[in-house]
Amino acid sequence: MVRARVASFATPGGPEVIDWQDAEIGAPGAGEVLVRQTAIGLNYIDTYHRSGLYPLPLPSGLGTEAAGVVEAVGDGVSGFSVGDRVAYFSAKPGAYATHRLVGTYTLVKLPDSIDDRTAAASLLKGLTTEFLVERCAKVQAGETVLVHAAAGGVGLLLVQWLKAIGARVIGTTSSPVKAELAKANGCDEVILYTREEVAPRVRELTSGAGVRVVIDGVGRDTFASSIDSLSPRGLMISYGNASGPVTAFELGLLARKGSLFVTRPTLFDYCRTRAEVEAASARLFKMLASGKVKVRIDQSYALEDAAAAHRDLEARATTGSTILLP
Repeated sequence: MVRARVASFATPGGPEVIDWQDAEIGAPGAGEVLVRQTAIGLNYIDTYHRSGLYPLPLPSGLGTEAAGVVEAVGDGVSGFSVGDRVAYFSAKPGAYATHRLVGTYTLVKLPDSIDDRTAAASLLKGLTTEFLVERCAKVQAGETVLVHAAAGGVGLLLVQWLKAIGARVIGTTSSPVKAELAKANGCDEVILYTREEVAPRVRELTSGAGVRVVIDGVGRDTFASSIDSLSPRGLMISYGNASGPVTAFELGLLARKGSLFVTRPTLFDYCRTRAEVEAASARLFKMLASGKVKVRIDQSYALEDAAAAHRDLEARATTGSTILLP
């Protein structure tokens, strides 16, 4: 048995519903490993789970990615040994903890070039970036892409990845400070959506053509401008709900706006097999090791200060990535 500190919540609500408990973690079962966690990633989906936007069976844990060290291995596990440095992402929340039992389906070994904090800050966001750019949008060199929330955790990775493959990037941010950050990471143009209308500015920057791809993690507040920024047969990728979920819209709108495509993808549908997880993580680690994509960890909090981290994230007071440290 291992004594662990674990976050949970029994009712949906604000950050104040996060509770901390001592828990006994048993030996790993078949196909599992016990991970002593050294860094935990903070992601916007954590707030969706906590608030009830994405309902969970309650009580529930929080957190979907972390890095650490394997301390025990269950029956039937191959490829992982005690002492291995690893990271994982998980469909079942529970990463806000000092120790955790983890299945090996989404567990990956960390190369020497990737430290634990970088891994915790980038695995889920980085794999999301990889599938959005490479396998969902299939962006090609020379194409122009609109990225909303370009100074956020996923946004900064998207900007860098897109530039690395030769795309032109138009980003949106809420403030001049965030605009400078987005530009420093490769944005060719930045639109302050608090000061100007996004779609007309995109048309201006593209000589009226619009963009083939919009990558939108904001949701409700940017959906209309995303649609209006697309060129005929363009693709709108809505991958997040930072401003709230997109509700039903008239399907005929897509025809009137130029035979558009809309998709609402998730990482787990693009990492359905162990082979896909390994291939995607290998691409991510290669991109990080090359220096073409760098992870900014702009905030770190003590693990049990997770409520404060949630407040700052929801207030859009953070930039780059945020981690929790046990």
